[in-house]
Amino acid sequence: MNEIGEILQSSREKAGVSIEEASKDLGVKAEIITNIEEGKAGAFKDIYELKEYISAYAKYLGLDVGKIIDEFNEYMFEYTSKIPIKEIEKTIEIKIKEDKTTKVASPYTKASKKHNSFIYVMIYILIFLMLVLVIVWSVKQVTIDQIVTTSISYRR
Repeated sequence: MNEIGEILQSSREKAGVSIEEASKDLGVKAEIITNIEEGKAGAFKDIYELKEYISAYAKYLGLDVGKIIDEFNEYMFEYTSKIPIKEIEKTIEIKIKEDKTTKVASPYTKASKKHNSFIYVMIYILIFLMLVLVIVWSVKQVTIDQIVTTSISYRR
């Protein structure tokens, strides 16, 4: 990770761009860029978020994004393959207790969003009812006392 940070920092310095300027252009905090350049992967909660920051930063600096991301993936593989099994098991036990679930996933896996199907059903029902209401209203406007009208007003 330090190597990636050094590459990004030297490219930024060669381009004559300050950390604040890069921060403003990328729309991220200056601390994020500083942490990336210093190789502080532990400063980020989500590894995928870090990967996106590195990708955007490399693209901003005009570097080969694919090469930088390959180096990052290689670093992550080496880092995660050195985590002791006991530490992984302990983390899983803590996560299960916190989440009160039996589902086990990698700490680097993004949690999938659960969609509430009830909301979608209610929306479809509401749309259907509105369509029925519009159809009934339009038929009612066209037929009055079983006589088809061609004008807006009618006489009794």
